[in-house]
Amino acid sequence: MKTSAFVYPWDVVGDPDAARRVADLGVQQVTLAAAYHSTRALTPRHPRHRIVTAEHAAVLYPVDEQRWQGSELRPYAAGDWAPGDAYAEAAAALTDAGLEVHTWVVLAHNSRMGAEHPDTSVVNAYGDRYPWAPCIAQPATRAYLVDLAAEAATRPGAHGTELESLGWYGLAHLHAHDKTGGVGLGEAGQYLMSLCFCPACREGYAQHGLDAEELSLSVRAALEPVWRGEAADDGWATVEKLLGAETATATRAYRDATARGLQEAAVAAVRAAAPAGFQVLLHADPVSHHCGANAGVDPAHILSVADGVVVPCTGGAGLVTPFAEQVSARGTGVVAANLTVVRGMGGSPQTLLTDARAARDLGANELRLYHAGLASDADLDRVTGALASL
Repeated sequence: MKTSAFVYPWDVVGDPDAARRVADLGVQQVTLAAAYHSTRALTPRHPRHRIVTAEHAAVLYPVDEQRWQGSELRPYAAGDWAPGDAYAEAAAALTDAGLEVHTWVVLAHNSRMGAEHPDTSVVNAYGDRYPWAPCIAQPATRAYLVDLAAEAATRPGAHGTELESLGWYGLAHLHAHDKTGGVGLGEAGQYLMSLCFCPACREGYAQHGLDAEELSLSVRAALEPVWRGEAADDGWATVEKLLGAETATATRAYRDATARGLQEAAVAAVRAAAPAGFQVLLHADPVSHHCGANAGVDPAHILSVADGVVVPCTGGAGLVTPFAEQVSARGTGVVAANLTVVRGMGGSPQTLLTDARAARDLGANELRLYHAGLASDADLDRVTGALASL
């Protein structure tokens, strides 16, 4: 199975041994961040630093000023955590080590944009804004995301890209000092709290036969048993029970269509800007109403648009199956099982061989390892051993 490890430019730049260390794991590819959200990251082996604080979402290369001239929404430059063309510098070192480099592009997840342009954010049924979550229904935001995908994905020398957060982002978010876990929302509560009521979405609901004001009141009423801790969590069936089946279906139809249109436009823009043979994958979840970094998609649709998907598999590879069935029927497509190999982040490098084989048995044909820069030496030793046996 072709295997790729996720890497940040700051893991490589300034560390002359980093690229060779990644290659020695036994991977053939790296997925290198080109556009990334704010984060605080450990660099346990870097000769110059141990903690990198990326203060805001940024591109990790110099933007094409002509592309963004006159645009109100445009990418933010990185600060001292990725100065200059940090992406290109890291990519060159990784390529020299014999690794195939693909870009890693985070799209609809940008807290700084939400702070500086609050009207771009998702607004829930209570009127609360989610500054980390750009609303993908808004025309200006969609245009920004499509342009960002085309530019960030097709960095010189890249063989492909992995597009993360190319869909709806909702309530779920690893935010600084997050204190939103006091009530177990479950899948149904997460969906209801992720429905957007910005002006663009209000218009969108109307096109699907819904009055936005009435819908917001219905969502609030539906959430009351959730706040009381009385709602069961049977996934979509609970959404239908709480909101009413007809209304729930209409909201999902609107959101599915909106996400699909953005995904089609972004992939088309990447292909137009990329050389022949350039691979385009999406980080994806096979349940279309799910929100977050792994965008909820319809497997049949997304595999007719992109070359494949990267599927979260830490804790079990069950999400692989719906995508693998489509790939089997089509005879082509990538289903990459994404396994966390950092014990401190809930990963299990000690069971990587077993987990990779289980994913392969369910139809995965590639592996992704999260994350070569964050893992301890002991974790990486286990990865090396597992890949040698795989």
